[in-house]
Amino acid sequence: MKDNQFGELAVIGMNGCGAFADQVDYYLKDWRRHGDNDRSFLIQADCPRFGSGEAKGIIHESMRGKDVYIICDTFNYGVTYKMYGMTVPMSPDDHFADLKRIIAAIEGKARRITVIMPMLYEGRQHKRSSRESLDCALMLQELVSMGVSNILTFDAHDSRICNAIPLSGFDNVRPAYQMIKALVRAVPDIQIDKDHMVIVSPDEGAMSRCMYYSSVLGLDIGMFYKRRNYSVVINGRNPIEAHEYLGQDLHGKDVIVVDDMIASGESMLDVCKQLKEKGANRVFCFSTFGLFTEGLDKFDQCAKEGVFDKVFTTNLVYRRPDLAGKPWYVEVNMCKYVAYLIDTLNNDATISTLLNPVKRIQNLMEKHRKDLSSQMKMEFGE
Repeated sequence: MKDNQFGELAVIGMNGCGAFADQVDYYLKDWRRHGDNDRSFLIQADCPRFGSGEAKGIIHESMRGKDVYIICDTFNYGVTYKMYGMTVPMSPDDHFADLKRIIAAIEGKARRITVIMPMLYEGRQHKRSSRESLDCALMLQELVSMGVSNILTFDAHDSRICNAIPLSGFDNVRPAYQMIKALVRAVPDIQIDKDHMVIVSPDEGAMSRCMYYSSVLGLDIGMFYKRRNYSVVINGRNPIEAHEYLGQDLHGKDVIVVDDMIASGESMLDVCKQLKEKGANRVFCFSTFGLFTEGLDKFDQCAKEGVFDKVFTTNLVYRRPDLAGKPWYVEVNMCKYVAYLIDTLNNDATISTLLNPVKRIQNLMEKHRKDLSSQMKMEFGE
C-alpha cells in the first residue's frame, strides 16, 4: 500500500452494477498500473437466495484493513430472483436489504466503508407533510449505524437530507460538466449564450439546479409552476392540473430543461410542449436519472412530433435495454468521474475540485466557441 492511501483499495459492485463497476475498475487499473501489475480492485460479493426469497450476503476474500467502496443502484429492476417458483424483479427495498447484507458480511473488519448510491433510496420521501415515514433519513442513519463512514450520491432530490446524519460524510455530486460536454458533442452547432439559449426549470423544486447551470453558462433562466389538485391522490401523488410559465420570451431560442429525474415523463413532456408553443427553437432535456417508469412510447411519439430534440440522462442507474437505440436519446457516461472520486478519496485527498467543476465548464465553453467559430468560417469560406 502506498503511504498516501487510506487503505488498500477495494471496490464492490452490488447486484446489477457489474458493468458500471467493471468500467470504474478499468480506469483505476489504468491509473495505478505498475510494470506488469494489472490487478483488479473489484471484490467478488454475492447475495444468493433461497427458494422462499430469503437471502444472505457473502464476500469471497478478507476485507481486513481495506478502504471499501460499494456501488449500489437500488433502482435496477432488471435484476430478478426466484421466489416460490416465480421470477420476481428486485425492488429498491430488495437492493437496500442486499446492501446491508454485504456491509454485515464485512464484519467491521474494513478500515473504512464508503457507499456510492447514485440515486438515493427513497430520496423523494425526504420530508414529512402528514403522518408518514421519513424513509430516506432512516436509511442514512441505518447505514451510519452499521459503520459506513461516507455516502456519495448524485443530484439528490433534496440535498438537505444530509441533515439526517450531520456527523458523517455526505457528498451530493451534480453531473453538470458531463451533461454540458455531452450536449456540445451531440449538437456541435449549439450556441450557448444569452442571445440563443435559455435554461428552464420544470418546477420550483429544480430551481437550484437550473440556477447553477445559468450562472456557470451565463444564461437567463425561466421556470414552470406546477398547479396540483391536492384533493386527489393518484399513483401516490397529487395530479398536476397545469404548468404555468414564468420567464422571458422564448421565440427562436434553444432551451435546456433541467431536472433530477424522469419518472413517467408526463411532467417533462408537458413542459416541452408548452415551450414549443411559446416559440422555443430546440428543446433539450437534462435529467440525471432516466427511469421511464411508463415506457418509451410517449417519448417516441413526442420526438416524432418535434416536441423535444434530445434527452440526456446518465448511466448511473439502470436504463431500459431499448433506450440506447433511440435517436432522441444521449447517454452521459459517468464511470470515469466515479473512478476519479474513488481514486481521490482512497488517496485521502479532497474532492472539492471534483465537486465544483466551474473551471472545467469554462474551459469547455471556450473550446466550443473556438470550434464553432472555425466551423462557421469554413462554411462561409472566410
